Amino acid sequence: MAYIHGTEEWERAFSGLMQDMREAEGEPYILGTPFWICRYQELIRGDETYRQLAKDWEGSVVIHILAEPEVGLDEDMYLLIDLWHGECRSVRLVPRERGEGGDYVLTASYGRWKDVMTGNLDTTKGLMQGKIKLKGDLTTIVRYSKAATRLAELVGMVDTIFLDEMSPEEVEALRPWIEFLRQEFGL
Repeated sequence: MAYIHGTEEWERAFSGLMQDMREAEGEPYILGTPFWICRYQELIRGDETYRQLAKDWEGSVVIHILAEPEVGLDEDMYLLIDLWHGECRSVRLVPRERGEGGDYVLTASYGRWKDVMTGNLDTTKGLMQGKIKLKGDLTTIVRYSKAATRLAELVGMVDTIFLDEMSPEEVEALRPWIEFLRQEFGL
C-alpha cells in the first residue's frame, strides 16, 4: 500500500522506517537514504550552537539536488528541513511538488551539494556566486547565514557515502531501494 505524502500515516511510516534502518545499519550512510536523513536530523536536533543561531528563524529549507544519472541520481532529490525558532521539526525526503513549495528552495547540482557537504563550498558564498540558486527571500537567508553555515557543518558530520564514490554494482544494488521509496512513499 502506498502512503500519501503529507498525511499522519505517511509521517509515521517514514519516521518508523528511518528509525528502524538507523538501528539496523551502521555508519557510513549513503547520501539521501532514510538512515542518512535520520542521522542528519539527530545532529541538528542535538546541536545547541544551531539552536542559538537560529532562535528567530522560521520556515522550511529545501535542498534541491538536480538529477545526475551518471552517478546514480536518476531524478531530482528534494530534502526538506522544517525549522522553527532553533528547533528542527523534521528532515524528510519529499516529492517534487512539496519540495518546490518550501519557504526557501536552494537548488544546485549534485557536485555543488557534495562540495557543501564536504566543506569545500560555503553555502552563502555559493549563493552569492550563483553556484546555488535560491527561491525565497535572500535577505533572510543572509541574515541567518551563520545558522545556514552551521547546518552545512552538521551535514558534514554525517559519515556519508557519496553516490559518485560507489561502484556501478553498488549503485545498481541501491536502485531497488530507491524504487521502493518511490512506490511506498511517493518520492
